[in-house]
Amino acid sequence: MQDNHMSIGDTLGLGFMTFAFFLGAGNLIFPPFAGMLAGDNMPFAMLGFLITAVGLPLVGLIAVAKAQGKVMAMLPVFAATTLAIAIYIIIGPAFAAPRTGLVAYEIGAKPFIDNTTATFLLGNLELNLSQLLYTLCFFAVTMLLALFPGKLLDSVGKVLTPILLILLVGLAASVIFLPASEVGQAMGDYQKHPLTKGILEGYNTMDTLASLMFGMLIIDILRKKGISEPSAQTRYLIRAAFIAAAGLAFVYVSLFFLGATAGDIAIGAKNGGEILTNYVTREFGDLGSILLSTVVTLACLTTAVGLVSACSEFFNELMPKLSYRFLVIFLSIICAVIANVGLSQLIAISIPVLMTIYPVAIALVVVTFLTAYFANPQFAHRAVLSVALLFGIFDGLKVAASSLTGADGQAVNGMAQGFIHIVDSMSPVLSMLPLYEEGMAWLLPTAATIALCLVFGRGRGQVAAA
Repeated sequence: MQDNHMSIGDTLGLGFMTFAFFLGAGNLIFPPFAGMLAGDNMPFAMLGFLITAVGLPLVGLIAVAKAQGKVMAMLPVFAATTLAIAIYIIIGPAFAAPRTGLVAYEIGAKPFIDNTTATFLLGNLELNLSQLLYTLCFFAVTMLLALFPGKLLDSVGKVLTPILLILLVGLAASVIFLPASEVGQAMGDYQKHPLTKGILEGYNTMDTLASLMFGMLIIDILRKKGISEPSAQTRYLIRAAFIAAAGLAFVYVSLFFLGATAGDIAIGAKNGGEILTNYVTREFGDLGSILLSTVVTLACLTTAVGLVSACSEFFNELMPKLSYRFLVIFLSIICAVIANVGLSQLIAISIPVLMTIYPVAIALVVVTFLTAYFANPQFAHRAVLSVALLFGIFDGLKVAASSLTGADGQAVNGMAQGFIHIVDSMSPVLSMLPLYEEGMAWLLPTAATIALCLVFGRGRGQVAAA
């Protein structure tokens, strides 16, 4: 490899590594469940899911490349730092990284463990023994791989990912040629709003947030590989982004189809992981279970390595006194601890947070592409992101209130009742907002703010261009 030039093999390795970083826990468990619920409305739901789970991460990576990693440069230092810390915590030790270990345990290990109910008390906490031991081992391996970031392209992009791709292609082929049943009927929100429901379901992958992290991580890896010219870094990052997007789309389409044609094997399933496990076990028996276990474990491990590495790099730059290696070890331990909260609890807690922060991330990506067209880019960035955050908070509060309501329609406790009352008191006004009921109240106000910033700056922008 010459200076500022990568061979085709290295470029493919970079693309495969990027794909592997994105393909983690949520990418395997959410599409089958969404496909099952979408039923005959699967095309619209799938389109919505692909928009937020493939399209936005793709343009997110390109935005990072375009801005040379400085996507928050137009924001006040405090606001930019706060937003960055929030994204890194959400996508790292708080939700996404621990979830990789949990999904790897649920699908990749649990079917092969004889006793998965054994527990022990640690103070007032009751912990699952097998889950604890597995997650400790999982994040120990993650820690070892993340301690040597310069070797990520070789270890992940050239070794783990090709194996993962071969296994996924085999699974996809079986789904297409051996469907479990005919496509079922749409259920729940997928009956009336399959497109918007699919868009919101794509939030759960957290990949748009991850793209802002992985883009900077990939630029750093390119620098270490001798790619120092900004134009060359942008070129190779964009190529890697398209390779990753193609791989993700292939996986999502096949898993959506699996869920939509699940039939009887989906009865009683609480998440897409159970649907996936039931399908593979029925069609391929023990060999299929081993295959699925390998796919899930590799996918979750590569994503965990990327998340821990990116978070460690970020906090090392923010607090240089904390070394990269110390942060890798510290964050790996935190992930192992949080993973033992449980998968369903993590997902339930993360949804309101994602409903709040995702609009801001999407708006950030959009204004990054439009920066040159704003007469006052700094004001435009700040105004658009502020509006996205404000209305994203409304969407997040609505989902949080819904999650605090029990099966009997009553609040789970007195404090929850007070919170629900506050949200309900705002609902008559908020329900007047377009798309509020669908959970996307932020979209039109944010789009209107972008349009106003563009219109009022058009004259000055054209003069500057001339």
